[in-house]
Amino acid sequence: MEGLVIAAVFAFGAIVGSFLNVCIVRIPEARSIVRPPSHCPGCRRDIAWYDNVPVLSYLLLRGRCRNCGIRISPVYPVVELLTGGLAVALWMRLGPTLAFAGYFAFAAALVTITFIDLDHRIIPDVISLPGIVVGLAVSLVSPLVTPLDAVLGALVGGGILLAVAFGYQAIRGQEGMGGGDIKLLAMIGAFLGWRSVFITLMVASMIGSLIGIAIMIYQRADTKLAIPFGPFLAGGALVSLFFGDRILAFYFGA
Repeated sequence: MEGLVIAAVFAFGAIVGSFLNVCIVRIPEARSIVRPPSHCPGCRRDIAWYDNVPVLSYLLLRGRCRNCGIRISPVYPVVELLTGGLAVALWMRLGPTLAFAGYFAFAAALVTITFIDLDHRIIPDVISLPGIVVGLAVSLVSPLVTPLDAVLGALVGGGILLAVAFGYQAIRGQEGMGGGDIKLLAMIGAFLGWRSVFITLMVASMIGSLIGIAIMIYQRADTKLAIPFGPFLAGGALVSLFFGDRILAFYFGA
């Protein structure tokens, strides 16, 4: 019985992931995420429901459109698998609660932001700003943070990166931190609390440094190479969401 529940939760998450794919493509272009229905980027034909089953349809069609044969990006099933996996992980931690719904929305927002930032180097305000409000509301039913922690998290998260942005611009004379990153960390703080802001930044900086160095070596670029920070913040937030209490206990013994 438990296995069936987990399978159903994964399927639900993957279906939401299919919708996130629409958001990832359309939000940066300021297009409706409702209309028109999903269609092939090549021949523009609407995709039939049986060709739009998360992950499975991609595998059966071997990553191509049934009508024109154009290759479909593997990002689509990756997003569906990732969202399904996050749904299962949150279900196992929070169970059938309002908190699960809230933190699943948070995880879905992080997935969407990650792939938009990778493609377009932007973090849409339409996701991060309402996300701050939702995070504060979720704190009312959350077993992870209190409402006070959430308020402080939003203030600390936004304040830290705002200070870094001002400092970098004052020293280097150029923008080094986008406003989208600032709002994203404020959203993360609202969902996870002020302590998790520091864990998120620590993990994001570590991962970002390693990947950034690898990219610079591969591309033979200098330290001015622009790399989107949003995906690293999102990754740090997920680490904090699932392992933050253990990390805090390791460092502070509490």
